[in-house]
Amino acid sequence: MPIDVINLSHSYKTGTPFEHKVLFDVNLHISDGEFVGLIGPTRSGKTTLAQYLNALYIPRQGRVLIDNENTADKKADLVSIRHRVGYVFQNPEYQLFAPTVGEDIAFGPINQNLPQEEIDRLVKGSMEMVGLDFNTFCHRDIFALSGGQKRRAAIAGVLACRPKVLVLDDITSGLDPRGREEIMKVVKDLHLSQNITILFISNSMDEVALLARRLLVMDNGKIIMDGPTREVFARTEKLRSIGLELPEISIIIDSLQSAGFNLPRGILTVDEAISEIAAALHLREGHQ
Repeated sequence: MPIDVINLSHSYKTGTPFEHKVLFDVNLHISDGEFVGLIGPTRSGKTTLAQYLNALYIPRQGRVLIDNENTADKKADLVSIRHRVGYVFQNPEYQLFAPTVGEDIAFGPINQNLPQEEIDRLVKGSMEMVGLDFNTFCHRDIFALSGGQKRRAAIAGVLACRPKVLVLDDITSGLDPRGREEIMKVVKDLHLSQNITILFISNSMDEVALLARRLLVMDNGKIIMDGPTREVFARTEKLRSIGLELPEISIIIDSLQSAGFNLPRGILTVDEAISEIAAALHLREGHQ
């Protein structure tokens, strides 16, 4: 399901002395099945842009097309769009409200007027996809969950509406390393097994480097870079100029390059780093 953003602009408090423009003529195309990372400094416009994709905002300037359907069209089925483009907020408490996990996940399918048998199947299937055992968690108090479990329950609630696209807004923020790792595995598995298109917003360069194949960089309400993740992270000086740091592996590689090691740019994983460093050391030894 393709997504197109065309000349999109957005202002807060329009028509008042406090009007503040946060998006400037943004253009974007996301193809079916892509995994796209979205990064940028604080207040660069990432979340505002993402909320247009779920029709939480309706354009006044520009257009947003979801599977060629204009969200600003008076005939647009916004409920259907919000089911097809699932949005998971940074803070799961914003979208978890039912007493138990199972009831919360069932909310979307119930509002789609699905038969009870189908609702039960979707709830169980969605819980399994995010690693929440149905028998263990279905009747558990939603607020008795850990931070990571709440994030997974929030994702399951969106998945139960059978979306084609997932917009994930900094969903690992505030979690401990184990919780982050579990959520990242869930997201990666969903993309691979369900072929769901994913827009992954994150302040963690390491997470984006590991997950996203394409990377968008925003600054001051504009997309200033758009390309393969390796190529974007190779633009070290540009990223640092807007206040973004590199993934930890890239920082290590940069340091080794400065020390005279002949290493390629765009290394993003530990395995790649080990292989390239070993090759560089072997080459050095051969020249001694």
